[in-house]
Amino acid sequence: METTASFSFAVVCEASADLRLATALADRILCAEIDWIDSENLDFYRQWRGLESTDSHFEWHNVAPLAEQQNLKPHGHFGGEPGAPDAIAARRALMLFARSQNLPDAVVLVRDTDRQEKRRKGLEQARDAASWPFEVVLAVAHTKRECWVLAGFDPLSESEENALAEIRRKLGFDPRLQAESLTASRPQASRNAKRVLNRLLGGNQVREEDCWTVSDLEVLKERGRRSGLADYLKEVRERLVPLFTTREHRSKDA
Repeated sequence: METTASFSFAVVCEASADLRLATALADRILCAEIDWIDSENLDFYRQWRGLESTDSHFEWHNVAPLAEQQNLKPHGHFGGEPGAPDAIAARRALMLFARSQNLPDAVVLVRDTDRQEKRRKGLEQARDAASWPFEVVLAVAHTKRECWVLAGFDPLSESEENALAEIRRKLGFDPRLQAESLTASRPQASRNAKRVLNRLLGGNQVREEDCWTVSDLEVLKERGRRSGLADYLKEVRERLVPLFTTREHRSKDA
């Protein structure tokens, strides 16, 4: 059999938890939108990576020192405007990828707003700052990645139902439907997104992953309209899916 090479998608994020969430959601979109891709052959068509193809991801805290090491000095203005939060960091990251000996086909920038809503504008400024030799996809969670996880939560036991009811009573709203109203404030605050998720699932990673791997994509889209989740799903559909649909990727008989 003669096959084409898989696509290479790089991820810039804070930590591996962000990587798992962003990549799993993107993979689900690819499987749903492209008729010849499914979970069984997905690895054949795409690879997730960091700055180097052998890395799992590239973390934000490594961007500035590496850019300095390579003497990269991005301009601080974007289209005549000063950079919004994260604009310069994102531009540095994209410049590093653009210099790579092994260019990715796309770079996914994963970021929490952490109550700085202009962070998305900063990432957009960096994306628009040049004609990058790869697609740039934004995954901006408002206010925390936990808000995206909550969008996919539905109780599976009496204890989870009781926990959700208690949290709804204390908050005055359903955290699944209004996750954007949660905060990134002090850990013990009643509206802290991490605290709310932990109260529901007690740190059960399997149940957390169910929230983004099992929950219906349309449910995630609807519940995540104001937390940035719906925007990310749209970005994947508009920027990653076309890479596959404009080129022949099916295996061909030799």
